[in-house]
Amino acid sequence: MKPTFDKVSYQCSKIVTENYSTSFALATKMLHSSIRGDIYNIYGFVRFADEIVDTFHEYDKHLLFNKFEEDLEAALINRISLNPILNSFQHTFHKYRIPKHLVSSFMKSMRTDLTKTIYKTNEEYKEYIYGSADVVGLMCLKVFVKGSDELYDNLKESAMALGSAFQKVNFLRDVKTDFEELNRSYFPNTDLSALNESSKTAIVNEIKADFKLGYSGIIKLPIEAKFGVFTAYRYYYRLLKKLQNTPSLDIKSARIRVPNYEKFSLLARSYVKYKMNLV
Repeated sequence: MKPTFDKVSYQCSKIVTENYSTSFALATKMLHSSIRGDIYNIYGFVRFADEIVDTFHEYDKHLLFNKFEEDLEAALINRISLNPILNSFQHTFHKYRIPKHLVSSFMKSMRTDLTKTIYKTNEEYKEYIYGSADVVGLMCLKVFVKGSDELYDNLKESAMALGSAFQKVNFLRDVKTDFEELNRSYFPNTDLSALNESSKTAIVNEIKADFKLGYSGIIKLPIEAKFGVFTAYRYYYRLLKKLQNTPSLDIKSARIRVPNYEKFSLLARSYVKYKMNLV
């Protein structure tokens, strides 16, 4: 029966989220149950696309990505897919009228990762960030505002900024993996082979500006979404602070993380702020 198949598909997207990102899964659990499943569905989709280009080194990535893209197009047209991740995503895509150009921009950036390794100009960097992160924030925003075009337009800029901030924090945290294992250098005009404190500070300040704009939108989100997004914001800002306080040489030699006990402490403090209407 189709309802049973759909239920299994949604559960698959939830399992993907919980297994690939404990931090994002924790923040998603703080969303209202009416929208939580749809954020799992979006995450499952973007995670699988990213997984193809980042980790399946022993396989033909171009072949896998082409097939995934073909299956995605078919899922959006036919409103069903035997790939449970794409089946659950197409449900959310149609339910909230997610603009197709957001999905296309995301896939374009992911495809770029198959061949491009160095971003030399700010224009290239911004285009990649828009496709890999900003549009994901906008997809989620479509769910958060539950179809309100007015609210979506009002919060669009801040949602993009928050998506950018999260992605740039990931870039800075994953410098070692991206540069040494994948031979990628996303930050323009930055020599990652000799990352110094001056370059790191410039990157951190850029991310802080994104966070500031992103926060201005969080406080205007509907009640169903506000606490979950604020939780994610607090986690990533904490990770940025740890990166800021870590010597640049250490960032290149180890993956900086926020321990679980700190995550739960952040969650508790975030809840207090939320309940006291300080967000």
